[in-house]
Parts: sequence; structure tokens; C-alpha cells
Amino acid sequence: MDNTFLTLLLFLFFFCFLHHPVSASNLHKIKQLNSNHLSQLTSSSPIKYFEVTKPIKLPKASKPCSYHILHHDFGYTYGNPPVLANYTPPSHCSFKKFSKIVLEWKATCEGRQYDRIFGVWLGGVELLRSCTAEPIANGIVWSVEKDITRYKSLLLNHQQNQTLAVLLRNIVDKTYTGVYHVDITIHFHGYPFDVKKTHKTKKFDSLAFRSGFHADLILPISRNLPKNDVLWFEIQNSTDVGVKEFVVPQNAYRAVLEVYVSFHENDESWYSNPPNEYLVANNITDSNPGNGPFREVVVTLDDKVVGSVWPFTVIFTGGVNPLLWRPITAIGSFDLPSYDIEITPILGTILDGKKHLFGFSVTNALNVWYIDANLHLWLDTKSSRTEGELVNHVDKPLVESLVTDFNGLNGTFLTSAKKSILSTGWVRSSFGNITTSFVQDFDYYNSMVMRKNGSKQTVNQIISFNDSIRAKLPSSYLDLVDDTYRKFSLYLDTDELKEDNDTYLAVSNFTLGFDENKSKSKVSGISNSFLKNVQDGQGTMVVKKNLVVSGVGATQQNYRYKSNEHCYSRKIGSSNYTILYDKVKDTCNKRSHSRFGNFIRKFPTML
Repeated sequence: MDNTFLTLLLFLFFFCFLHHPVSASNLHKIKQLNSNHLSQLTSSSPIKYFEVTKPIKLPKASKPCSYHILHHDFGYTYGNPPVLANYTPPSHCSFKKFSKIVLEWKATCEGRQYDRIFGVWLGGVELLRSCTAEPIANGIVWSVEKDITRYKSLLLNHQQNQTLAVLLRNIVDKTYTGVYHVDITIHFHGYPFDVKKTHKTKKFDSLAFRSGFHADLILPISRNLPKNDVLWFEIQNSTDVGVKEFVVPQNAYRAVLEVYVSFHENDESWYSNPPNEYLVANNITDSNPGNGPFREVVVTLDDKVVGSVWPFTVIFTGGVNPLLWRPITAIGSFDLPSYDIEITPILGTILDGKKHLFGFSVTNALNVWYIDANLHLWLDTKSSRTEGELVNHVDKPLVESLVTDFNGLNGTFLTSAKKSILSTGWVRSSFGNITTSFVQDFDYYNSMVMRKNGSKQTVNQIISFNDSIRAKLPSSYLDLVDDTYRKFSLYLDTDELKEDNDTYLAVSNFTLGFDENKSKSKVSGISNSFLKNVQDGQGTMVVKKNLVVSGVGATQQNYRYKSNEHCYSRKIGSSNYTILYDKVKDTCNKRSHSRFGNFIRKFPTML
């Protein structure tokens, strides 16, 4: 590490100590910059970019059966429909039972290019939402491996031909020269043992609540091709609603809606948007996004609110300071999270064989939000028809509070919000009567401080929510409990330091956190998992006449995952394309194992 870099790090440390997260105006401005310097940094060979996450747990004795389904060069694709490829389930695999299915996206690019959002669908069902990496002159390579086993019934459906669709809008011209060269492969892994001899809980598994048992049918809740160029619903404002008609098979007994969400253009950095009253009072033009920092994705079924998504603050690879994400990309940027909403309590209202309607809207939205969903359904093969009833439904209104204190361009803004949704209903099938309750509890807090006539902004935001499922099964089975608690934290700070009339230094600091705790009771006992994923970084850019002429970025990450079966941790740090340290641990210590074992032995009645 040279003296210049040490001096810069000390400066950043001093700056962070005095201040500490980002300005809506600054972030919006960064997206308009010509990142000439950033794109032309060179290296001796292509650099590998990656997102830090735990490896997919694969069967030890199984060699995958791989299916290369697409190769395409995404260049002049802006405004074009998705690229399509025919898909048929693998018939060349030596094994007939599949324990794990993994989608691998691999891409290379060289030159200069913006970050681009893209999606991968099979039969209209979204499998992956992701962001491209921003390339350099000598080239980059990155890959995404995603466990798509939950889509097994779709991937192995021999009854109909499927179409794989990939939408990646890209512009190539004299300035932005990067073409994304993409390969998509699906890897099928078999069981390392004889399933028929060891699968002793088949009857219980058919109740569909055991971890690892996947839906019998998945319906796409997305826009239809070929009439539309995109499969996402494009939500432009707070009154816009994306809708989709669907029909549920009349022998369904469980339903889960998986929702995909991403935000772009004026709402890419929604968490740092100031209130409209601040913009009006200061006569700030419409080019600066507003509507405050709170957003909620509302999901309705036949105009009844059935769930909400308060999304994680994904920062794309061109966000804040692009040098922060080279080679370690931001949490969730290569594999955006999806969000599950339990629809089973309301299932009885849509088992009539008629068309019903899902709707998607975004509170306080500006253009544009991309939303679609997949409806996972479990079917009773021993019955042609199930029946059910919604017993109780409570949609407590959103309570949003805003406290402002500003004078001119300087001020403080405190935003908070709360919401709860409860549904209880029963479904009767050949397995008996199942009563399910689904509860969502949300809390939101955002503190935004503007200083130095609006050129410095600090954002502190915490989103916490709990999804709770309770399933009361027939008397011969144990009741099931599934709790998921998440906390999304964001700390973001940007500042502009003037150097002369047409040059300034943009300084940014961030901390991004994704915490998740899951607890499930199932036939084999209590399943617990814990994830704590924290990322922080510091970056500077010298900007002259809207051109980035120099810059530096450093990012550190601490990833920790623990469950009954598996532990994984990784501490890693980088600065300007160079990994400074990387410590990986993929085993549990004895103390961790014994704590989980003692917990299960202490509460045997919950098994």
C-alpha cells in the first residue's frame, strides 16, 4: 500500500468520524456523469467481479447434468423484445430424481458501459433478477449461481414446450462500447442415494409445509409475450397499478406468491429522496426526485390487500461511486431478493374456477418500478376439488409520520411508518382440514440530514419486518410454525468539496446491512438459520466539467451464516480492483452445534 493511498484512507477515516451515508441530488447527479476515467482503468487481464454469498450446498456424490441453454451478445438491444430460446427438460441425465437445480449466468464485457438491469424467465416465470457489472477497457467477467430448485415442477415439466426469455436492454455507441457476452447454463444434480428407500416422510411431505418440498405448479404473474416487450409491470407513479388475471386449479390446497421488485430512474435511490415540501420551498426543479424516502409495494387479490413488500435497498453497480463495487459488488445487486407472501388463508376465495386478479402498486412511487410475481401452488392429486374459507382478514392502514425542520437548503427530516396485515383461513383436502394464519408486521425509520446548502446529505434508515405462518394440521400431524424476521439497514453519506469553479471532490461513505433469522418446526425437528451480512465502504471521485477524472473506492464485507446443517463466514476487503484480504470459514464449531442440539432437546413438544 503506497503512501498516497494511506493518506487518502486517513482522510476518509477522519471524514467518516466527523460525519457519517447520501444526497438525493448528489446520487442523481452521479448517474448523469461521464465516467470516462472509471471505465478506462486498465489491468493485465479481465477482472472477475462477484457478490459475496454462501455457496450452494450440493450433493457430494453427484456429478451435475448440465444444459447450456443460451449464448447471446447483448449490444444494440435497448427497446428490443427479450431474447428467446426453446427449453425442454433434460432427457440425457443418467438420474431421474433431482435434488438440486442451479442456474448459472456467466458474462464478459470490455469497454465502457452503464449498469443494466436484466431478468431471466421460463414460461413467464421469473427465475433471476440481476444487474450487470460495469466493465473496463481490458475486460471483466462475472457469474451468478442461483439455486432454482423451488421451480422444479416448471423445469421438469414434460407436458409442454417452454420458452426461456432474457431481457437486457443495452445501448452501444461511440461512447458506450461495452457488449455483454452472456451464457446461461442450468445444472441438474441428482440424489447421492436411493430416494425410494430412504424417503420415509412422503405422506407428511405432501402437506407441502415441510422445508424443501416444492410447489406442483407455478403460474406466471407477469405481462404476456409477445404482445409486450417486457414481462415486468412498469409502475410509473403512486396511482399506477399493474394487474394480471389468472385461474387457480380447483384442487389447490396451498399458495405462495413470490414477488420480484426493482427500482430505477427517479426512484433508483428512493431512500434518499427528500420530501416534496422541501423541494417546493427551495424552488428546486422537477429534475430532482422527491416524494420522500418511504416506499411500499402493495399486493392485492381482487382488490383486497393480501400482503406488502418493504424492499431491501439494493445499490446497483453504478450507484453512489462505481469504484466501490469493483470487484466486490453490493449486497443483492447480482441476485436481487424475492419476497414470499402466503396466500393460503385466502385460497378458499379463488377455488371457483373463475378468473381472479392480482394487482401491484407502490406507495409514493416515481418512475420507474419493475414488478412481477410467481404463484406457487400445491395440488391435491387425490382430489379433483378442494374447498376453503377466509375466516379473518385485517389490513391495518399504513401509519406514516413525517417531521421536518429545515431552513433553506439545510434541515432534518424524520420519516417513520408502521403496518400490519393478518389473514386466517382454512382449506379442506384429502389430507384433512388445514387452518393457516399469515401475519406481516412492518416498521420503518428514516433520518435524513441536509447540510452545506444541500451539497451534503446523510441518511440513516432501518426497515424491520416479521413474516409469521401458523398451520394447524389434521390431528395426526404436528402444527407447523414458520417465522422469518428481517432487518434492512442503510447508512449513506455524500459530500461535495469544491476545488475550483468547474471541479469538485465527491466523497461518499456507506454501510449496508441485510439481517435474517428463520425458525421452522418440521417433521425432523426445529430448523433455525441466521444470516448477518454487513458491507461498508469509502470512496472519492474528482469531477471536472461533468467528467470523472480520478477516483478511489474501498469496500469491506462481513458475511456470516449459520443453520442446523451448515455454517459459512467470509471477511473480505478490497480497494480499486485489488483484494486486500479474504478469510473464509465453512465449518461450525462444536459450541455452535451443541447449542442447536440443546435447543431441540429442550423443546421436544414443538417438533
